[in-house]
Amino acid sequence: MANTAYDTADQTPAASPWAAVGVSASDEAVYQAILHQPDAGPAGWALLTGASAARVRESCDRLLGVGLLQPPDSMGGLRAIDPRVAVRGLIRRRETVSELLAATAEEMATAYEAGLLREEPTRLIEVASGEGAIAARLEEMYARAEREVCLFDTPPYLAPPVRQMDLQADLLRRGIVSRGIYAAPALEDPNALSRALRMVELGEQARVLPSVPLKLLVVDGCRALLPLTASVAGGYCAVVVWHSAVTEALQKLFEMAWQQAIPLGQAADDGELSESDRTLTRLLAAGMKDEAVARHLGVSLRTLRRRVSELQERLGATSRFQLGMRASQRGWV
Repeated sequence: MANTAYDTADQTPAASPWAAVGVSASDEAVYQAILHQPDAGPAGWALLTGASAARVRESCDRLLGVGLLQPPDSMGGLRAIDPRVAVRGLIRRRETVSELLAATAEEMATAYEAGLLREEPTRLIEVASGEGAIAARLEEMYARAEREVCLFDTPPYLAPPVRQMDLQADLLRRGIVSRGIYAAPALEDPNALSRALRMVELGEQARVLPSVPLKLLVVDGCRALLPLTASVAGGYCAVVVWHSAVTEALQKLFEMAWQQAIPLGQAADDGELSESDRTLTRLLAAGMKDEAVARHLGVSLRTLRRRVSELQERLGATSRFQLGMRASQRGWV
């Protein structure tokens, strides 16, 4: 008989694990009979299962089709394939079908979302008011990321810096790509620069611009979080935008800025620069002001400007930002 499990709470039959790979209870019973009495033949398996010979033959045909039995050969009748091999094959085929179904669901979901937007355009956005509400939506978006997160990073920050780092670190541990473009003024704070470099060590792809157009988070190219009010206006109000032409435009805006930004990271140890000058080029690449760079290095403005002038002459750069770009191109940052 079939090996049917029962739920002890209500004594109702629980689904057999064979159902997960498309094998019915009656076919499972025949398969178990073949495993226990391989030489009994269809008539003997019918006696063991209580099914008719015709039903047994139908089950054998289905078991052959799913790869649990091997066809008769010159040596005799039907034989079972080693269950460890056969079941793994069944599982792989089911996984392939499931993956195809999931891909189809993604395509259908796109059409579904487009239909909803046509019917009710207000579904496109969700407004979050207040620091707590925005921080909660930020955490949710990080948690739902599946492929990539892109962000423009600039003050003011709603989530505490340590919590923000935890969210991004968890993202990287899950194998999600994280790309961030930092506004140079944000990195003038030594703690902010240290946190950014720590994220680079963890795997974040980070770049710097003198300024970014707005605070922005884009998840998987189809969901975006951005402020509705300017920081100088006071209060906190942001909007979550769902997959639409708006999110596609925001992703393109990020990609354009990404091409113009300078990589942020540790300077290459190629022997061309001293440790101090490598640190200097990294800070210049971040677009930081002279006062902030001098404070980081613990030198006077006069000394800093002399060293910058020497590096500019060395690289043929006409500005500090250009110096950072050329140093990046040479692998110094």
